Amino acid sequence: MNSEIQKNERISNYEITKRQMQKEFLKYDQEKMIRKFQLKHDPDFLFVRFVGKDYRIGRKDGVVSGSADDFRTSQEAGYNEAMTIYDVLCYSRDDCCLSGEFVSMQSLSSVMGGSKPVGSGLFAGKLPLFDHRENALAAACESLGGTKAGKGDVAYQLPLFDFLPAIFQFWNSDEEFPPSLQLFTDKNMLDYMHYETVWFAVSHLLDRIEEMM
Repeated sequence: MNSEIQKNERISNYEITKRQMQKEFLKYDQEKMIRKFQLKHDPDFLFVRFVGKDYRIGRKDGVVSGSADDFRTSQEAGYNEAMTIYDVLCYSRDDCCLSGEFVSMQSLSSVMGGSKPVGSGLFAGKLPLFDHRENALAAACESLGGTKAGKGDVAYQLPLFDFLPAIFQFWNSDEEFPPSLQLFTDKNMLDYMHYETVWFAVSHLLDRIEEMM
């Protein structure tokens, strides 16, 4: 019973935070967002593509919704999706641009004084799902707009956003080593989003890969 209450409270807190950001979004200059990221738009919505799926943000209410059928139907975005989109549109630096150099997420962690390794904790549960499923994993990456890049049993450059790529590299387990993954982002990643938001973004990326598999 207590665990169920805690679960409901946790979900509720996520929802509260998302609603707060929904209101915060409306305080920002939407025309500036359109110019910075060359966003498609109309009087009611801004449109952005995130991890192979189309999203729209209500210009009057700030609600983020996603669609897989050109918005014939849509569903309100979850926490990781919405918070990443809000962060990039609202808080990215005015002069954000890609360096063209990819660095490991551990590098971003060291810049921020953190020590959370990729592939452990939050992502550890994904590793058995990907292990020795090269064909399905590669097909999933390609369905998300990926192109082969880098080292690994399966390695792809994937668009987080049309303007912001990441590299996914996965190694199968063998007799000596467990499965492992590495994620690389542009060196200027933190010009586009806060460090904490990077984890929301890559968590959603791995969820999408699993979904497409």
